[in-house]
Amino acid sequence: MARRENPEINAGSMADIAFLLLIFFLVTTTMNVDSGISKKLSEKPPPDYVPPIVKERNIFEVNLNFRNELQVEGERMEIKDLKEAAKAFIDNGGGEGKVENGVATGPCTYCKGEKSSESSDHPNKAIISVLSDRGTEYGVYLKVQNELLRAYTELRNRLSTERYGISFDELEEAYKSDRENEALKRKVEDIKTAYPQIISDAEPTSSGN
Repeated sequence: MARRENPEINAGSMADIAFLLLIFFLVTTTMNVDSGISKKLSEKPPPDYVPPIVKERNIFEVNLNFRNELQVEGERMEIKDLKEAAKAFIDNGGGEGKVENGVATGPCTYCKGEKSSESSDHPNKAIISVLSDRGTEYGVYLKVQNELLRAYTELRNRLSTERYGISFDELEEAYKSDRENEALKRKVEDIKTAYPQIISDAEPTSSGN
């Protein structure tokens, strides 16, 4: 009886298909990316640097404990209420601004706060101090930081709209598209100077351990 030979299988096309499928899955698959906050770290001060004396009323204390509980100025607060509290502090305008080049900035003429003697003197003196615990969840910390950034964003948008008829978000986008435009640059710097973003992150505590 004649012996039958097994026909060969051409695997070349199979390899091509597998390669195409691999490329397809690499292109279409989404990967989780850790979220974070973009911040520029401050430079190390010189050895002879003497930190300025800051009035207690110019510091807005935001504390997060290991239970993810938020305290603002020593009082319990929900995260959803933090933005408005921060805006009220930054925009208070209860005194004089910083002394720049030997000249005092003067009172805040664009602030719409209560001008309370118990709150910040001027936006350029208003410091938000954030203290978290090593047991604080990172997601909660990000929510707190986000609410603080939103406070600055809303104040900047308001002032930019009043002065230039355009929100600060739109102003920044326009400047990003036209970096050579000196007029846009001056407007962006003007709003940032009016409401400088001053958020200080202290070393996390370990009270939960």
